[in-house]
Order: sequence, then structure tokens, then C-alpha cells
Amino acid sequence: MSLKKASIVILIILLIDQISKIYIKTHFQLNDNITVFSWFYIDFIENDGMAWGTKLSDVFTFITDRTAKLILTLFRIVAVTGIAFWLVDVTKNKKSKILIFSVAIIFAGALGNIIDSVFYGILFSDSYMQVATFLPEAGGYSDVFHGKVVDMLHFPIWNGVLPEWLPLIGGKIFSFFDPVFNVADVAISTGIGTLIVFNKRAFKETIKTEIAYSESHNNLT
Repeated sequence: MSLKKASIVILIILLIDQISKIYIKTHFQLNDNITVFSWFYIDFIENDGMAWGTKLSDVFTFITDRTAKLILTLFRIVAVTGIAFWLVDVTKNKKSKILIFSVAIIFAGALGNIIDSVFYGILFSDSYMQVATFLPEAGGYSDVFHGKVVDMLHFPIWNGVLPEWLPLIGGKIFSFFDPVFNVADVAISTGIGTLIVFNKRAFKETIKTEIAYSESHNNLT
């Protein structure tokens, strides 16, 4: 897969991700939800932290929420820059299609959430008790680097009480799958999952090189 084809994949994912987020942001109030199926909801929330809403300030209590948000956004920018260099490298060296595709969709997902974190605070008004306005005259709900990531996909496939015989969690109410996420999250998870499941095929050239080096080293010794 060439860098051009990888760029097209990235652009498609970014468009789907941002269009869905902008639509939700400009048509829903915060915490509004719609039942699509019994196991699928459109549930608008905003994530100011990491996965499952965890904030750095929850772990490092000596820093403020705003400082924690800034650190997280800057870290995401550094991370996505590293992924971009990785993508250029794997396409330049003509690595496996699976590896290039996986890196491309991980990059697209990471970039999609970075757009929210960096720009949404200045592009939109607050969604609390109102539908947000794009480019409000009074200014956005925050400043640059302090935007919140828009999440809306909720798949509570199963809700119920776990069997009593299960250790530790038996008898407790359990919901699967409870987190609310977005298209960018799906891209990141799919990319990582693909690399894990198809590890040997994704990194086959690297594995062959290591085997050849090992055999050569053994012959010399």
C-alpha cells in the first residue's frame, strides 16, 4: 500500500469521524440520547480526559484539571507525530499491507480525537442545556488545547445480574459494552487489534530479518 492510498484511507476516516461529531455537537444537547436498537444508542457525551473519562488529575492530584488537559493534548500531539513518522517509514520501505493499513487507521483515529482536543473549545459553544453553536459570536466554551472529545456510540449489548458462582463479581449488575466512544476510537482499536491478531503477517519482514540475523550469528559462533 502506497502513502497515497494510506492517505485516502486516513481522509475517509477523518471525514466520517468529524462529520458525525459536528452533527452530534450541533443537533444534540449534552447527555441527549436516541435508541436506535435495543443494543445500540446514540448517546452524546464529552470526554475531557483519556479512555473512560479518566483524567491525569485523577491520578496526579497535585495538578489542576486544566493543566492535566493541556498535558494530555500535548502528549497526543507528540504521539500522533510519532505515528505519522512511522507511517511514512513503513510505506517508504514497502512493508506489509496489513501493517501500513493498521498504522494508517491508528493515525487517523488519533488525529480525529486531537482535532477535538485542540480546536473544539474555540469552535463551539457549550452543549450543556443547549445545542451548541458553531463559531459562536461570544466565543467558544474554552480555549485552544482545551477542547473536549465528542463521543456518541453506545452499545449496551447485554445488561443483567452476573451468576452468583462467579468469584468477586457474582451477583453484581453488569453491562456489556458500557463505554461510549466515537469513530476515531473505533479506528484506533481496530488498528491495534489487527496488529495483535495478524502480528506475524504484519511484521513478517521484520521477523524474517531477525531469523536470518540469528542464523547468521549462530553460524559465526
